[in-house]
Amino acid sequence: MAVFDYAPAPESRDLANLKPSYRPFINGEFVDGSGEPLKTINPATEEVLAEVGTASLSDVDTAVKAARRAYEKVWGPMPGAERAKYLFRIARLIQERSRELAVLESLDNGKPIKESRDSDLPIAAAHFFYHAGWADKLDYAGFGPDPKPLGVAGQIIPWNFPLLMLAWKIAPALATGNTVVLKPAETTPLTALVFAEICQQAGLPPGVVNILPGAGDVGQLLVRHLDIDKIAFTGSTEVGKLIQREVAGTSKRLTLELGGKAANIVFDDAPLDQAVEGVVNGIFFNQGHVCCAGSRLLVQESIVDEVMDKLRYRVSTMRIGDPLDKNTDIGAINSATQLTKIRELVEAGEAEGAHRWTSSCPVPERGFFFAPTVFSDVHQSMRIAREEIFGPVLSVLTFRTPSEAVTKANNTPYGLSAGIWSEKGSRILSVANKLRAGVVWANTFNRFDPAAPFGGYQESGFGREGGRIGLEGYLSV
Repeated sequence: MAVFDYAPAPESRDLANLKPSYRPFINGEFVDGSGEPLKTINPATEEVLAEVGTASLSDVDTAVKAARRAYEKVWGPMPGAERAKYLFRIARLIQERSRELAVLESLDNGKPIKESRDSDLPIAAAHFFYHAGWADKLDYAGFGPDPKPLGVAGQIIPWNFPLLMLAWKIAPALATGNTVVLKPAETTPLTALVFAEICQQAGLPPGVVNILPGAGDVGQLLVRHLDIDKIAFTGSTEVGKLIQREVAGTSKRLTLELGGKAANIVFDDAPLDQAVEGVVNGIFFNQGHVCCAGSRLLVQESIVDEVMDKLRYRVSTMRIGDPLDKNTDIGAINSATQLTKIRELVEAGEAEGAHRWTSSCPVPERGFFFAPTVFSDVHQSMRIAREEIFGPVLSVLTFRTPSEAVTKANNTPYGLSAGIWSEKGSRILSVANKLRAGVVWANTFNRFDPAAPFGGYQESGFGREGGRIGLEGYLSV
């Protein structure tokens, strides 16, 4: 059968309206940061995109004071119905500028344009729409007759979903009457600073949202600041533990959404073609830069050969390359540091005896790229079965019985997500109830909705984001 190649279908980078420099956003204005400027780069080409001003201790203090004034004088006392209007405006502006934001996200992050365009942007807008609906209904959310906001929220987000994680954090905070000081990831600050423009467009009162670019030291200053009432962090388990130690003994509230090593369980009665698509989406979406990625595939022993054949064929058809090409399935790894970590763990998997299969798809010579890789003959003691790789690497294990599948799935210090593939609803429900995971998908994977809470157990953190229960993290109840 003839194989048809794809003609390039690049999105124009001009749509990003890229500027040569960006500045921190404090008290409703863009200001010169007194920290050391950083250069953010395009991971697909290694070119410098822009220079970004960063915050220092004095900037953090100024932003927190602005957020406190806005909370006490404007945003906190404002009726919920009025706050909702601002969130609705922000949601509509995200939609109106979605093409610009999607291109900018792909340039700064390295993810395929079809993912930033079709997943990140619509869900980000949906979070603001959803939480706008809650703003005037908090008395009826089940938290008592008069729930109160906490005050000033310090928020720290990762580089894998820069704008989406911002929406997950800022939307519930504003809906519940809190003000925000947010630090975007060092390698992906651009869409957060364009979001600051959207706050201006929406007429958001000064000080309600403040954006402070910078490295980990800025996040540390935020965590340690005495006038912060709540810290919300998404990122690595190691940093989450440091934040928890820092916050211990203070009055600060804390929610942590950390790493994961999710199991995707395929039973012998599963619809295999559908399951393979779900497995591919579960691990190769966003280059595997997903905390809830299905990085461990557990296949029932009787069908493992058939599943592996289908999986290798499907992965071999994936295209790796220019993130702005609408045909691209796998974009660039976000940084040279992350690429080095992925390579190290893949080498460890080979050294420990797992069988490596890597797609033969062409890999660009320039930029940070890693071809999709599948390991078979993986044992639970191997590093690739225990450690979060955070890249396009899948480890395949086998099981014979449902109880063995549950035991292997739970054999991890993490507990963020899991997937189950079976035609039997009773089996799905039985297994799901035994898995120690915050989210369990059935015959699908990586499906998100702002009305559904998301979060984990154990070293995947605590607290929930999204849904009615996600509001509680920003309320005194």
